[in-house]
Amino acid sequence: MEKLIITLACTGNVPTKELNKTTPITPEEIVADLKECCELGVSIAHLHARDEDQQPTHSRDQYKAILDEIKNQKLNVITQLSTGARGGENTAESRGQMLDLDCEMGSLATGSSNFPTSVNANSPQLVEALVKKMYTNQIKPEIEAFDLAMISNAKRMLKKGKLKGPLHFNLVMGVPGSIEGSCRNLMFMVESLPENSTWSVCGIGPTQIPMITMGILLGGHIRTGLEDTLHYTKGVAATNKMLVERVVRLAKELGREIATPDEARKILGL
Repeated sequence: MEKLIITLACTGNVPTKELNKTTPITPEEIVADLKECCELGVSIAHLHARDEDQQPTHSRDQYKAILDEIKNQKLNVITQLSTGARGGENTAESRGQMLDLDCEMGSLATGSSNFPTSVNANSPQLVEALVKKMYTNQIKPEIEAFDLAMISNAKRMLKKGKLKGPLHFNLVMGVPGSIEGSCRNLMFMVESLPENSTWSVCGIGPTQIPMITMGILLGGHIRTGLEDTLHYTKGVAATNKMLVERVVRLAKELGREIATPDEARKILGL
């Protein structure tokens, strides 16, 4: 079975110091967490930026500061920048402003869905504009599938030549308002992927452990981090290190070797 790629989503848009005091906010905090977790086996850094008020932002300058700190620390890690809807203005110009920076991957939602208190709005025009900018800058999209329709639209875009295969997906399971994080639903999502696709899975909140365990067993890859769950177990606050250590233990028990960043690049065709 293919080696396991571990992605760390260490910050996200929702976590705050008030919700979990270990949430990394500044570039220095983000990269300090990342460095510690790369030593454990993380190959991909799924990055979100925050402004001076600790609020989510699409700011190119803030993303550049994170990337610069990664270079300063000499980390060998695949950098994946988030173009998600909760970082400011919902326009292609705002959400894609960081895609000319020196990174290897970018997140791409291929449809709209619901978050607990807002809409994850991704119009066809916005999606196509983000894809075009990614390919112009030799950035591989990671398709964030919050529901089956996002896989269906990715297939449609692939057929029309707007996406280039083989595709890579992150199956986001358990967001309230989107697809539930059940083993049955994950199997359905995986079986619906285009041929030759690679995929990872993340489980939000209490779906974290069953989803990452299923991902390891099915031969996919996994994502963890405080973006996906603030708690290690009920009533116990998580740290990014704790969450990665759990993945590594599960992988060892289930017979999956951990991919290095260079091995991950080969698997993903970067």
